[in-house]
Amino acid sequence: MSFQRIPLLIAFREAVGLRDTYGGIDGVVACQAHHLKPETPSDTILVFMHPMGIMHYLPLPGALAAAGCHVLTAVSRYPNNDSALIMEKVAIDLGRWVAHCREVLGYRKVVLAGWSGGGSLALFYQAEAAAPRVTQTPAGDAISLHLPPADGVMLLAAHVSRAQTLTEWLDPSVLDENDPTRRDPAWNLYDPACPQPPYSADFLAEYSARQVQRSNRITHWALNTLANLKAREGPHAERAFVVHGTMAAPCWLDPAVDPNDRLAGRCYLGDPRLINDSPGGLARFTTLRSWLSQWSLDSHACALKAGPRITVPVLVVGNTADDACTPSHTRRLYDSVPNAASRERHDVQGATHYYAFQPDHLKTAAGIVTDWLGRQGLV
Repeated sequence: MSFQRIPLLIAFREAVGLRDTYGGIDGVVACQAHHLKPETPSDTILVFMHPMGIMHYLPLPGALAAAGCHVLTAVSRYPNNDSALIMEKVAIDLGRWVAHCREVLGYRKVVLAGWSGGGSLALFYQAEAAAPRVTQTPAGDAISLHLPPADGVMLLAAHVSRAQTLTEWLDPSVLDENDPTRRDPAWNLYDPACPQPPYSADFLAEYSARQVQRSNRITHWALNTLANLKAREGPHAERAFVVHGTMAAPCWLDPAVDPNDRLAGRCYLGDPRLINDSPGGLARFTTLRSWLSQWSLDSHACALKAGPRITVPVLVVGNTADDACTPSHTRRLYDSVPNAASRERHDVQGATHYYAFQPDHLKTAAGIVTDWLGRQGLV
């Protein structure tokens, strides 16, 4: 089915405190989107939003539009740059798009399509929309979340949170955050002195514990540093920093860890040995507030925290060759929403994270979504 691709832009005023994006007019937040509009009318629109990704031309939104679904690929105020991203502000941006879909575009029902990092965002958003609890960010900054609720949530090739994902990928061998050359070879997956695959259960347990410890050390430092800066420079003081060694998940080197059909020795960004310290690695550049909001285990935007508060229907779709969002995340997402009006889990056999060059798997995924939407009355 053919569909129109209509560029959209919304802008709204917001009190200026700390400036966390470059350029633009002070006090104005501008967000872009593409409206994928098939010829056949519908009362329902699927809203894709990733915290920082631009999903206009990713395979799945287009495949769903070609299957007759009305789709919005929305972008937050942080397009392709998460170095200062605040998850609570992303939720505000998503709320503006949900309201726009109903009040301007005329859709009666909105389904959040949480792809990849958008999955935990969708659950956090819906939990707060239904029963708001968060009144400040993990950095202690006041935030007001008045969000219009959605009618359903889809978690598509998603993980449980940015924070949990980063923690599971952190390199625990880093001994000094200011000197990335100082590493403990016994816990450096890419050092010959470290145990090699297959990893023992004891090694994996200790490795995981050390990852959590490193994450918590950075969080403790960020909180203390921010408190000292505020005391010296005022409430809007901030600092940027670099996190080295963020792409060292044992599952990429040992296919028996969180097993699926992925290729061993690589991650979704390529060779993890190279990505571990490259500029394109996860969470490489960040700020104190951004670390606390999106990368720290104190983050509010986590399926494990928000999921139990979800009462609308939930669809969980995993890809069995995904080398970013592995099966344990798919299971945890499903388990996190026990109070959903209904919940289903499906796997697309052999599909990778992006469905790249996999038209048959992409068609299967789109079919799972459209079938679920029809049975839920969300068409």
